[in-house]
Amino acid sequence: MSTRDRDADWLLVQAAQQGRVKAFELLVLKYQQRLEWVVARMLPVAQVDSAPDLVQEALIRAYKALPGFRGDCAFYSWLYRIATNTAKSALMRPQLQFDPEPEMETFEAQAGLNDEGSPDAVLQSKQLAEALDRAMQQLPEEYRSALTLREIEGMSYDEIALALSCPVGTVRSRIFRAREAVAQQLRPLLAHTAGRPWR
Repeated sequence: MSTRDRDADWLLVQAAQQGRVKAFELLVLKYQQRLEWVVARMLPVAQVDSAPDLVQEALIRAYKALPGFRGDCAFYSWLYRIATNTAKSALMRPQLQFDPEPEMETFEAQAGLNDEGSPDAVLQSKQLAEALDRAMQQLPEEYRSALTLREIEGMSYDEIALALSCPVGTVRSRIFRAREAVAQQLRPLLAHTAGRPWR
């Protein structure tokens, strides 16, 4: 997140803290869809439709907790932590539990894969995307969260440390180990494709 974005968010937060509800609504418009994507990926396939409701619940919690936000971290990092904690709490309820083999939306967009090209290229892209999904799902939750924030959300190591409430060194270690684990899963496929390795 750029300094300009962070400063703009902080101005909106301060306005919302002074009772200007419209300012918080602007922050919701900016981040709601992004949060829904993050929460949806935490849920089993059968419960993905619950993501908007869980994000709405998280946003209500965030609004109530807003007076205590002091800008020590990026607003999105703070909001991300509330949303993921809300999702984790929901997953402990009887009706929301992880499937043993949850399916996930493919990473085709993030990995730069598409369905263009020859039938062989299409098949290779599909296989690589599926393998990437499986590799990500097999990661321990703390590794998967750190890697997603870095590679998909584009957050800095410092922002990830704040979002996950752990030291920067721990974040670097988790991301390194996550990348190694994913690379090991993808190596056989990458050896047979002309594409670039996922980093």
